[in-house]
Amino acid sequence: MKRLKSASLITAIKTPYNQQGNIDLNTYDKLVEQQIAAGVDGIIVGGTTGEGHLLNWEEHLMLIAHSTNKFSGRLLIVGNTGSNNTREAINATEKGFAMGMDAALQINPYYGRTSTAGVIDHFNRVLAVGPAFIYNVPGRTGQDLTPDIIESIASHKNFIGVKECTGNARIDYYEKQGIACWSGNDDECFAGRHQFGSHGVISVTSNIIPGLMRTLMDDNNVELNDELQELMQWLFCEPNPIALNTALMMTNAVEKIFRVPYHALTLEQRQQGFDLLSKLDSKDIVGDNLSLLDDSDFIYKI
Repeated sequence: MKRLKSASLITAIKTPYNQQGNIDLNTYDKLVEQQIAAGVDGIIVGGTTGEGHLLNWEEHLMLIAHSTNKFSGRLLIVGNTGSNNTREAINATEKGFAMGMDAALQINPYYGRTSTAGVIDHFNRVLAVGPAFIYNVPGRTGQDLTPDIIESIASHKNFIGVKECTGNARIDYYEKQGIACWSGNDDECFAGRHQFGSHGVISVTSNIIPGLMRTLMDDNNVELNDELQELMQWLFCEPNPIALNTALMMTNAVEKIFRVPYHALTLEQRQQGFDLLSKLDSKDIVGDNLSLLDDSDFIYKI
């Protein structure tokens, strides 16, 4: 638990695909190696950014097993085994821990939703399986995990803390109570860390500039944070992970394969990203060759 709480930079790692539309483990390993080289503390496997919702459970659990087998001990492996189905979340979480993951990422029941009592029961049941980060992202779930919910489960022995997407005011409130928080908003994570006392960030942006995100978490470098704001905001110009996927394809870090329903950014949007990435030192960017790409370069698989 101490190691989990000391992790200040955790990357919600991208899941790349090959020409057949299957998970590309060779490219995945290269992405993770670059995270390790940059000093990232851990990865979320199969999260929103890793398109866990587009993976079947066989793929999802295989990727967790592969990650623990390949990288355990070199960085923390956090498996996104959450679900809106409590029984399914428990089953996946049990399997994830049996495969060697260090912690789980758990989310409140979405779409169908439930009452406050139901949410608390859901979390207590999944927390019983093993250590977990609780993910609050009401923009995706349609339900805010308000302080009364978090405070009611924070004393559980397996509660690590919260990935909080509602902003730094909430993070400040929790941290002052001793409830560990990680920012879920990259553009706010610097202030969250250095002004509001967050434990760190669970980041999308660190997929493509892990070393610079490491610096943001370690150093009170206001100038660097200001320089990266436009890039962070561009990475969310469409629902995540559309822009990140496009960016990693533009830098030739991954094959230009999307799983539907995701589609590449438009040419105009790609030009914006190209201009922003061109301002950075190439050694700070994951990938080896920045290009604008043509619409015809992208392949869409189901």
